[in-house]
Amino acid sequence: MNSSMDLSERTAETSSVIGIRPAYFVQQANGGFRPTMSAAASWSDGVLSGQAIAGLAASTLERKYGAVGYLPARLTLDLLKPARAVPTYTQTRLIRHGHRMRTAECDIIQDDWIVARATLLQYRQTNTSVDEQWESAMNVIAPESAESHELHIDDDGTGWSPMGLRHHNTGRKRAYYGGLDAVAGLPATPFVRSAVVAEAAANLVTGLGANGIGYINGDLTVALSRLPRGVFIGVQADSNFSENGVSVGSATLFDDEGAFGSSMVTAMANPASRMELIGH
Repeated sequence: MNSSMDLSERTAETSSVIGIRPAYFVQQANGGFRPTMSAAASWSDGVLSGQAIAGLAASTLERKYGAVGYLPARLTLDLLKPARAVPTYTQTRLIRHGHRMRTAECDIIQDDWIVARATLLQYRQTNTSVDEQWESAMNVIAPESAESHELHIDDDGTGWSPMGLRHHNTGRKRAYYGGLDAVAGLPATPFVRSAVVAEAAANLVTGLGANGIGYINGDLTVALSRLPRGVFIGVQADSNFSENGVSVGSATLFDDEGAFGSSMVTAMANPASRMELIGH
């Protein structure tokens, strides 16, 4: 796979190949999944992006264990080793099936190796009212126009634009993205879009500096108070701390109606393969 291919080119390629909406994987007759060009990582040839893996895990868990009346409140994804552009399989197990909470796990497997493991926690939703609580302020104006497959970035005071070299600075970042389908023929649900966009943008908005992104995340945690509404999801950096080659970043997830969740990534210094944003 060509890592220099930008997102729009990969999207067009995938759409023309499978003839439907672009997606990261195509499901095979044997139950496995074939990665498409849209799943390619931008930082290394022959490697799949974390957002593709997050989407596959979220889609698999939701389709098998999702239930009406239960909110997928937290998805934790451990990226155990680089996933490659080879046939990919999933293996799931139910950990707890309770009245108030449900937990399940999904392994992403390639060549008999577990390359990622995801845990889904669901809470039963109720109409119980509670006292008013403190809420963090969120005052973000979304782009006036955007394509769902194109990731836009805003730095403090610069305004929204497609990601590119202009965003190599030390300003606070936010992203706005619609994401792709995880599996061809299965339109991404709001939960799957949350996982895809959070993985695509959390490390980006918290780790992007003057010289690109020097850290590669090894995990992702997405926590939701509700499902997103609409096509697009925003991710705004809240904090970033780094020392001795380890970075921790947190971000708020929002849609056009306001904030609805948060994400966190831990990352390792990766100076040999520093990621630079293509474009202007």
